[in-house]
Formats: sequence, C-alpha cells, structure tokens
Amino acid sequence: MAKQGAKKTKEENKKRLDLLLRIILISNAIYIVARMAIMHSSFTWKHWIGLMLTSAAYFFPYQQLASMAKPVYSDNGELLDGGFDLSTGGVCEYMYDVIYITIFVQLMSIISEKFWWTYLVIPAFAGYKIFGLLRGTFFSGGSEVIPPVCRVKLKMRRPERKGRKWRRRHLGGR
Repeated sequence: MAKQGAKKTKEENKKRLDLLLRIILISNAIYIVARMAIMHSSFTWKHWIGLMLTSAAYFFPYQQLASMAKPVYSDNGELLDGGFDLSTGGVCEYMYDVIYITIFVQLMSIISEKFWWTYLVIPAFAGYKIFGLLRGTFFSGGSEVIPPVCRVKLKMRRPERKGRKWRRRHLGGR
C-alpha cells in the first residue's frame, strides 16, 4: 500500500517516455523518407549535419529524462522509488521543450531550410533566464525580495488558530 505512489510514478514515467520515443522515431522516419527518398536530389552534406544535430538534440535530453525517471529497487527486487516525476516543471519541462522544438525544426526543414533558424529560440531563452537570475542577484540594488506581508501573517496565524480550536474542544478553555 505504501508503494502505490512509487508504482504510479513509475508507470506514468514509462508511458511518457514511450510516447516521446514513438514521436521521435516517427519524426525521424518522416524526415528520412521525405528528404532522402523523395527529395534525394536536394539532399546535401548540410542535411547530413542537420540529421546528426537533430539526433543529438533528441538523444541527450531523452537520455537525461530516462535517467531521472529510472526507478530504484531494493536488493530483493522490491520497488523503493518510482523515479523523478516527469510531469513536474523545471528542468524536465525545458528538456521536453528542446525535444519538441527539435521535432518542429526537423519536420519543417523538409519544407524550407530557413526553419533551422528556429533553433535560436533555445539559446535565446537560456540567455533570458540567465539574465533574469543575474539581474536579480547583482543588479537588484541590494534590496531583497520580501514576500507579501499578508501571506506571511496568514501562515503564522494558522497554527495559532488551530491550537486555539484544539484547546477549546479538548480543554474547554480559551
């Protein structure tokens, strides 16, 4: 019963990774058939480099996601941890974004080579995030970010209120 969450996380991660792998394989197959078989006369060394670039852009984020989702088993084969939940945001979300952008670039580059410029979205977004971090750290003018007072007061009062209710119920006092 205690391992239900781990089993559920493991199964959901497996479904996500299987679907992602199918999408990657289908987009590669479409690219190879369309570019190499149908449009073979326009297939140059640039397209080989593009195919290698997109393969690397698929491989590294997918491997990272797979290693994060890897479940942990005990010595006797019992599931201890279902792995990191891939449905959470943060780094997982960025890796999904890289894979989805790669799918878009690969399939659209069949139509026009100008779609390769779309890859510039990835370093541009990374620069934006890094600039936001640096701006908050170095250019904030020495002021710290303080959470709104209302939230802090509410959080501090909750245990106090719960304590009063408990005392009233169980001790009959104030």
